[in-house]
Amino acid sequence: MKRIPIRVSWIVCFFPVLFSNQLLGKEQPNIIFFATDDLSDWISPMGYSQAITPNMDRLARAGVTFQNAHTAGTYCAPSRTAIFSGRHVSTTGCYRGQIYFVADPEIKPLQVALQEAGYKTMGGGKLFHHTFGQIDFRGWDEYFHRDESAKLEGWPLKDWSLDTPFLPQPYPNSVYNQSDRPTKAPWFLEWGPVLNEHEEEMADTKRINWVCQKLMEPQQEPFFLAVGIYAPHFPNYVPQKYFDLYDRDSLVPPDYLETDLDDLPEHVRKAKTARGRIHKHLESIDAVKDAIHGYLASVSYADAMLGRVLDTLAKSPYRGDTILVLWSDHGYHHGQKFDWGKHNLWERTSNVPLLWAGPGIARNQSVDTTVSLIDLYPTLMDLAGIPVDPELDGTSLAGVLADPSTARDRDVLLPGLEPEEYAIINQDWRYIRYANGTEELYDLQNDPNEWNNLAGNPEYDEVKTKLADSAPQTFAPPAYQLNDYRMVTNGETFTWVKKEK
Repeated sequence: MKRIPIRVSWIVCFFPVLFSNQLLGKEQPNIIFFATDDLSDWISPMGYSQAITPNMDRLARAGVTFQNAHTAGTYCAPSRTAIFSGRHVSTTGCYRGQIYFVADPEIKPLQVALQEAGYKTMGGGKLFHHTFGQIDFRGWDEYFHRDESAKLEGWPLKDWSLDTPFLPQPYPNSVYNQSDRPTKAPWFLEWGPVLNEHEEEMADTKRINWVCQKLMEPQQEPFFLAVGIYAPHFPNYVPQKYFDLYDRDSLVPPDYLETDLDDLPEHVRKAKTARGRIHKHLESIDAVKDAIHGYLASVSYADAMLGRVLDTLAKSPYRGDTILVLWSDHGYHHGQKFDWGKHNLWERTSNVPLLWAGPGIARNQSVDTTVSLIDLYPTLMDLAGIPVDPELDGTSLAGVLADPSTARDRDVLLPGLEPEEYAIINQDWRYIRYANGTEELYDLQNDPNEWNNLAGNPEYDEVKTKLADSAPQTFAPPAYQLNDYRMVTNGETFTWVKKEK
């Protein structure tokens, strides 16, 4: 596992302005909950030297960076379900696109728990899945959508559409989508520059400007201000200036091993060999660096949006009593294991940024022990002085945030896309079990690329058994079939109704 040295630079002049170690006359801290989409560990605070992320560096210097944090779901919908419900999808049964508040309305989501404890709750952007009917409106005093018309359609995000007036030209813009590509999804592996003058019109920019507006308004209660941006999710359309930060020809792709898929279980090998056609095609048209360029430009745009929030917080009346946590719903493969995407149980999907700063949180610290995004809910409860629901699946990180020297490694669970499918992860090992009983095992200290599957070696049977003992004893069945329900709108509200057989 990577070990990241602690950085020390201009701490004295910066910290007192933005974050204080103590609450200033308030019993509960304000909370800014900053979510990104598809942001992998390709950021400077996590040791990725090619990323230009000065504001994430700035946040890392102000607080604690978890180097070994892992998603709680292999793609957007199950990950965000786990975060806001505080329960793994193996508990809720929401393995794919099932919606937790439809499956089990009795679950108290994060925003309701905070609202009941006296918080003013304000949300906006991609906190939940981006398609219609996904936002859990319970517990929000305010939820922002930049597009009034979308509220009549079930509140889909609609970040990009073909009628967006400032799409890169020509469309499609990426060399991948201009070629005879193996996949035809319209926005997948699509990248290109937007004119700089259109930055303020972009969906994510509008969401961040809304957050900044809220930070300058008087708030009588402690607030939970949550925002989700779509970047760096495809399409990687960001202003030209973020592309200009990078020299495409100087970018270094990750290491690829030609025989990487040979030792995988048969069904995985077949699926990823087919998926690998995408990477092979990118190589054949010399577009791997172009795809990485588009992604890194989007990462730097996301970083700039964080910078706007940090700058506004520093000028606001809340700078001394506000916690800010930055997270990503999951990581992303850029050709590693010949995959471009997520939806799997490997490191590139699971390892995500998780940065905290604010009152009571240590400064300029890097923690390498294993944690999970399922820990967000109980940690926020703990930091806010709210009793932690014992039915939550995560573990509070509040003690580690206050004193990182107390961190101890543990096994964390990453459920897969169906019952009995999961990964167990710690600093040393990743154990993967599929629903059909096939396995993978990786020695992360000696094989960080996960190139050598040790599951078939009897020498490691005891390791596998011990890791498997950390998995749930039972897995909930799928909560419902995705086509069992339909969304019904009523003005700006919606409900999900079970279809009649």
